Amino acid sequence: MTLQTPQPPPSALRAVLAALDSEDALRQPAAAALRHPAGPLLPAHPLAVHVLDGPRPELTAARRTGWRFLIKDGSEVAAAAEVVQGAEGHTFSHFTAGPYLDSTVRALRQAWQLAQTSRARRQPRLLTFPGQYATALWLHGPDADAASDLLIPLAPAPLGVTAHRAYPAADLLPVLARAPLGRPLLLGSS
Repeated sequence: MTLQTPQPPPSALRAVLAALDSEDALRQPAAAALRHPAGPLLPAHPLAVHVLDGPRPELTAARRTGWRFLIKDGSEVAAAAEVVQGAEGHTFSHFTAGPYLDSTVRALRQAWQLAQTSRARRQPRLLTFPGQYATALWLHGPDADAASDLLIPLAPAPLGVTAHRAYPAADLLPVLARAPLGRPLLLGSS
């Protein structure tokens, strides 16, 4: 498999760079690691973000909502920045931190390892499932049927799904459709 790293639109990259220079954007709690960098902050590993809603998810119904960039401070990933597409290009949405950062880096490494053992061309993307509170690295084959695409769920994964296991999309999507809808835990709730 050959991984074809996507090239983000120039307006997406400009939006991230502007956010990294913005004191207001860097005040977000998820940007704490970016406030006192050891070196220059660099956007890396751009991934198109797609959302898949509905009780019977199909990859053909996924809609692109923007781009997510991992923000590197030296060789370490310190945060991620997400931009959304609007009528006049891309605008900065938010920074993220937490377990999905390390999980995304790990899934990208897995994708590169898979690329060494296959001839298929794949484009890495992020796919979110809002109803299940799940995200996966989506290895899309631009020259193949969507059913042959691979999904690597990021940790934490929903019940019944193993994080960091490469699933054929045709196998994982029905499992997610049957999974109980997730709901956020509220402090003090039982």
